[in-house]
Amino acid sequence: MSDIIKKYFEESKYFSMKLEKYFHVYELVLSKYKSRKDLTVVEIGVKDGGSLFIWQKLFPHAKIIGIDLNVECKKFEKDGFIIEIGDQSSQEFWKNFFYKHQNVDIIIDDGGHTNTQQISTAISCIPFIKDGGILVTEDVMCSYFFNFGNPSKYSFINFCKKIIDDINFKFPGIGNFEFSLNNYVHSIEFFESIVVFKINRKQCAFNKIITNNKKNYNHEDLRYGYKKKMFKSPKIESIKNFLKKFKILNKINHFFFITKIRRLNIANSSKMKKYFK
Repeated sequence: MSDIIKKYFEESKYFSMKLEKYFHVYELVLSKYKSRKDLTVVEIGVKDGGSLFIWQKLFPHAKIIGIDLNVECKKFEKDGFIIEIGDQSSQEFWKNFFYKHQNVDIIIDDGGHTNTQQISTAISCIPFIKDGGILVTEDVMCSYFFNFGNPSKYSFINFCKKIIDDINFKFPGIGNFEFSLNNYVHSIEFFESIVVFKINRKQCAFNKIITNNKKNYNHEDLRYGYKKKMFKSPKIESIKNFLKKFKILNKINHFFFITKIRRLNIANSSKMKKYFK
């Protein structure tokens, strides 16, 4: 399919510019939508219109919407596209857009590539994409470009790294963010220069542990090399019995055990430091 998409790219009668590796990514993330007849595809960044015709050939039954700042792009409506003029960094624009266009499946962000534009698009669009849909953000290498205001703590790629934590916070008790997308984003795929957000609200419930209720040997967990120490001193046993009476011993044991585990994990993690350089 990547060859087909590249063929459509080469055959498009209007100018388009893509990084060569994108065609393989398109194959991986777009192939399952090819036969869909109720599809709505949005591309941000129309410019000369070349890529609109790629999506028109790839998804012949889809409603295809182009978004651009330049009103001149309206000319492509004669070719069967819907063209909306607006600023992708404006949440007001997106509010009006999704009031007008519901049931969006695929959004391809090939717009201005600044941190503000890419982040604003993600936070504004993800809550409105259908389950099973995706947001494809292209050219995220701009998060490393000096002329795009990077490196920055608030780059788009750092925003994506935060979403990794956000997704994992669906395991109860780990943490939470003041701003979260983990009720919509089920998973993220990272490629060179492309990030794909996968939307599935049904898969965003809080996780829970289940068992199969089969035979259990209750083998000791030796991952930390932990073994209980037996105290033989009568004085210590007396103290332990006193603490047990007031249900304090378990809390003390738990505290020291957790502290020991934490220190061991920190020590082990520090050995991985070289892989973060």
